[in-house]
Amino acid sequence: MLRLTEIKLPLDHPPEAIAEAATTRLGISPQELVSCTIFRRAHDARKKSAIMLIYSLDVEVKDEAAILKRFTKDTNVKPTPDIDYRFVAQAPKNLATRPLVIGAGPCGLFAALILVQMGFRPIILERGKVVRERTKDTWRLWRQSVLTPESNVQFGEGGAGTFSDGKLYSQIKDPRHLGRKVLTEFVKAEAPPEILTEAHPHIGTFRLVKMVENMRKTIESLGGEYRFESRVTDIDIDGTRQVRGVTLASGEYIASDHVVLAIGHSSRDTFQMLETRGVYIEAKPFSIGFRIEHPQSLIDVARFGPATGNPILGAADYKLVHHAQNGRDVYSFCMCPGGTVVAATSEEGRVVTNGMSQYSRAERNANAGIVVSITPDDYPGGPLAGIAFQRKWEEAAFAAGGRSYKAPAQRVGDFIAGHPSTILGDVVPSYKPGVTPADLTPCLPDYAIAAIREAIPAFGRQIRGFDMADAVLTGVETRTSSPIRIKRDETCQSLNTKGLFPAGEGAGYAGGILSAGVDGIKIAEAVAMSILAH
Repeated sequence: MLRLTEIKLPLDHPPEAIAEAATTRLGISPQELVSCTIFRRAHDARKKSAIMLIYSLDVEVKDEAAILKRFTKDTNVKPTPDIDYRFVAQAPKNLATRPLVIGAGPCGLFAALILVQMGFRPIILERGKVVRERTKDTWRLWRQSVLTPESNVQFGEGGAGTFSDGKLYSQIKDPRHLGRKVLTEFVKAEAPPEILTEAHPHIGTFRLVKMVENMRKTIESLGGEYRFESRVTDIDIDGTRQVRGVTLASGEYIASDHVVLAIGHSSRDTFQMLETRGVYIEAKPFSIGFRIEHPQSLIDVARFGPATGNPILGAADYKLVHHAQNGRDVYSFCMCPGGTVVAATSEEGRVVTNGMSQYSRAERNANAGIVVSITPDDYPGGPLAGIAFQRKWEEAAFAAGGRSYKAPAQRVGDFIAGHPSTILGDVVPSYKPGVTPADLTPCLPDYAIAAIREAIPAFGRQIRGFDMADAVLTGVETRTSSPIRIKRDETCQSLNTKGLFPAGEGAGYAGGILSAGVDGIKIAEAVAMSILAH
């Protein structure tokens, strides 16, 4: 099998053009082509009047050796790589203790799945509820302004990624093609099959809920055990700094020498407990900002021009970066085409925003975080100082919104001019439980406000209409990534605590569903090898 890359065809090409492009590229007759399948499809919209589709194809030919000899120096014609996943270990029948996985987000989910597929029968401890009950609690905040601190956008089965756009792509290096294992397992769990071929696949919240349930059933059928509403309050570490077990909020103690810590970026109480127990933690950079909303139609026209509405392209997205004069980087984050801005707080008296969309991406507005880079120099005071920094601005947003979980919102025109908004314009904000027209200036540090004020007009020069006066900014976005990193060694264990395996986004080793899933696979393999070495 050969892998052909960079095969470019017009947006409106007929189906037979794909195989024809393959034979033309290889300089062979149609009779010499045995099969041709699409491995990946992307689009290039830089020239709106002539948008191109870019394919990677897997082709079978009658004389592969002769073709490879002719294309020795062509990097776009190579043997198809082996992307099948192979387990690194198999659990012994007399396994003394079971590994624990703390957290049932994407990282914990894949750590548990790989462990159970290798026969290690993990116990999964999740502080929140099963995904259906969690969804009800989340909607209660959005509709009734009632927060459930242990069951919300941040906590519960599926993790924060469940209430997102469900993006399944990443820029991580993945030489072992572990991302393919993630996508394949998602398809087994009833994700749309096209996530295997689209360059920028997504799923959406409603489909993610069903997939998470299906994966739980698979894990349980293979011997894994879930325990919901089981918040870990302490970790037992002996005198040699070896993990021996965990204590739950109920008082129950569970013994284990191997604990996966896949707790997500908002488990602030757990971070505090870990520091108290002497686990090595360091502060890391993250970003803060606002959510911005535009009519999705404006983004579609700006990106796709005459091709707007083409079903292959769907709703348009964007990725923007600006280097401000004050040295700050401003960039778009977690862009959600045809989606909504959602209440994402997990703590009382604080407002946090995030973006979400369904598989159809059919809502009226586009939204994205417009965020500013923050470093530990901005919040001196130790490894957990970033948490206090985040809380300060979340509390400011809560106050500016009226102390009712409504979020403060401001027209872009008013924000750039430095005037508070008293009314909003044509763009109707999607945030629930609602917004309060306000001045967003008190909701972020002065340097962040200045950088965003400079960046939005610059983005308007890249996407026409981005700086439209009636676009809406909603505050604040603070949970872009974990404010800490729980460093680990070459065996994926904590630098100073054996048997503790920091993993995923909360530990500072992932950002998004796909990279978290990949990290979960790596951690499961590390746990398995450690168990077998004992």
